[in-house]
Amino acid sequence: MKGIAEYCGLCGVSGYSGDQVSMVAEGLLALQHRGQEAAGILACSGGSMRLHKRRGTVAEAMSDIPAEFFSRQMSSVMGHVRYGTYGGEDVENAQPLLVSMAGLQIGIAHNGTLSNAGPLRDELQRQGAIFLTNTDTEVVLHLMSRNLEHTGYNIREALGIALDRLQGAYCFLLMSPEGLYAVRDPLGFRPLNLGRFEEGGWMVASETLAFDVCGAEYVREIEAGEIYFVPHDGGEPESGYFGGGSELFRNRKGLAQCIFEHVYFARPGSRVFGDSVYSTRLAMGRQLAREHPADCDVVAPVPDSGMFAAIGFARELGIPFDMCFTRNHYIGRTFINPASARRAVMVMRKLQPIPEAVRDRRICVVEDSIVRGTTSSARIRALREAGAAEVHMRVSCPPHRFGCYFGIDFPEPSKLIANRYSMEEIADQLGLDSLGYLSREGMLSCVTAHRPEDYCTACFDGRYPVKVPESGFENRC
Repeated sequence: MKGIAEYCGLCGVSGYSGDQVSMVAEGLLALQHRGQEAAGILACSGGSMRLHKRRGTVAEAMSDIPAEFFSRQMSSVMGHVRYGTYGGEDVENAQPLLVSMAGLQIGIAHNGTLSNAGPLRDELQRQGAIFLTNTDTEVVLHLMSRNLEHTGYNIREALGIALDRLQGAYCFLLMSPEGLYAVRDPLGFRPLNLGRFEEGGWMVASETLAFDVCGAEYVREIEAGEIYFVPHDGGEPESGYFGGGSELFRNRKGLAQCIFEHVYFARPGSRVFGDSVYSTRLAMGRQLAREHPADCDVVAPVPDSGMFAAIGFARELGIPFDMCFTRNHYIGRTFINPASARRAVMVMRKLQPIPEAVRDRRICVVEDSIVRGTTSSARIRALREAGAAEVHMRVSCPPHRFGCYFGIDFPEPSKLIANRYSMEEIADQLGLDSLGYLSREGMLSCVTAHRPEDYCTACFDGRYPVKVPESGFENRC
């Protein structure tokens, strides 16, 4: 495992009369926090598709996009930002992927993890399939290709048959000569949202913040188990379901939405699974203060993801809130950096204590999560060296004890600090005066749009909503 990480982000636009390429690029910039390893754009005009993808951030990847992407009006455009939880950092593994099936161009981009990708890949290879990448996303294309002929080259039917073979967490954007498809798995692990432009046209994105940036209006979530299709010719979109998704979603039964989107990954300005991320994190901070109050002079966040939980914590206890760390915004998120060997060095480069805010004060640091303890230990040590009288830590989620098979690159369970030490020992290992974690029940009480049982909490409690591979982690997007 490379290190704990987020998965990817998706953005697509169809039927918009303006510059759709630039619009999708703006959407990807809003989703940059979901992956910084690579970015790509696939554009369709007149039934012909053009692909551009590079390693690096969106700005880096889009800096040399060919002029032909802007020389004509596109019917649909989709894009992807990647943190590759598996498959390597080569540009071949960047997305979208573009292939030819029976003379038809098909493009796909994926957010999540197929937990049965390994067995499916083995099966397809035995049948003669040749894989060009190490990603699990390519499995979907091979499954579709196998079904094209006996569906009369009907892309929608071939896609539906392929989806019925998949297990795990996934959202897809798929582009065909007919139009743009948006797909969300029947358990709704990953967020995917639908927006509309006032002047006409549709937008799909992993987070609603992309709509705000691009001037689209939020319409609704792509539902669990839904296939949403927007035709290139400007016709009315169509919606269908697979895997029992309609019943699951509308009856709020059997969903497994990732709670860690609210804890860490999503941006505070987004709505995820129907709830405001900002409001949820404030509520988590307040609940954390009720469960584990701290006797301190100041509450300080770990910027940026711990910010709003810290505000809620401070408000609940009536303790001053202050910034005790200064952040270098030119350093990426250490949590999702694919090279784990660089992580410890990046921690010190990214966050540095402010001596005047720290010296001789009892500080309670509010953190979104502790996984290995490496980054937390470095921050606490820096606060001590800057003169803090006491350092306490409160964490706005439960201890991580289990791996994730649904799109988050957690370390092996043996490397998780909560599996190696007791709570008291963790505090000693990190150099803390006290430590407190938010309970599972307290965390789930902070999301209100769905029932608590509609969230996946397997990384905390080991209650996996579907069967997971016995041999370990499978290939991922």
